[in-house]
Amino acid sequence: MSASVTRVTIGKTLVAIPAWNEELSIADVVVKVREHQPQADILVVDDGSSDATAERAEAAGAQVVVLPFNVGVGGAMRTAFLYAQRHGYAGVVQVDADGQHDPADLDRLIDGLTDADIVVGTRFHPESMYFVGGPRRWAMVLLSKALSRMNRGTISDPTSGFRSAGPKAIGLFAAEYPADYLGDTVGSLAIAIRSGLSVHEAPVTMYFRQTGRPSKNAVWSALYLGRATLAIMATSLKRGTPRTDAA
Repeated sequence: MSASVTRVTIGKTLVAIPAWNEELSIADVVVKVREHQPQADILVVDDGSSDATAERAEAAGAQVVVLPFNVGVGGAMRTAFLYAQRHGYAGVVQVDADGQHDPADLDRLIDGLTDADIVVGTRFHPESMYFVGGPRRWAMVLLSKALSRMNRGTISDPTSGFRSAGPKAIGLFAAEYPADYLGDTVGSLAIAIRSGLSVHEAPVTMYFRQTGRPSKNAVWSALYLGRATLAIMATSLKRGTPRTDAA
């Protein structure tokens, strides 16, 4: 049976921005999010930064939670989901702190929660100029097929970190959210689908990083995606298989 979602009207929305040493871009990101979503609250989770990320985020008008050491995007986002659950938010949107995500797309991700539990912003659509090549792209295609099979609906960009979560997803992720590398993208989708949540996608724009550099290089990412693909393909093959208990 495919996952179902009750059509709801999303209330209070929290824009969650995990940030690690992003002092050069965080204030600009907060200001742009505020311009496009003046009614939303903004939470920056400072993931153990050694620079002035927290101070600049707060000065720009964001609420700030400071973690004592770096736990990765997954750990930072679990903190955001716990915060959202405890403060009664009905929607959470994850936005990168490096300026790659276009706040103009926030409406699309938030509005999509009226029909889905999770909305993933896909960078692969006819109007997009985003490009990934080589082994990383091959791994992403296989991973997309595996997750789409599990979801019984297309997930063309499973590693996109620009996404939204509704009430059911907030409750699930506050209790169970993977902290390993790319767990906040690939792993969280697998958990959500296995838990019966519905996942849709919406087209978004992806820019180059304003400052800094990615935490992992392309080779590391491709190797991880390959391993994740095999694990999720194995899980998807088990779905729909009748359980046979020993007598």
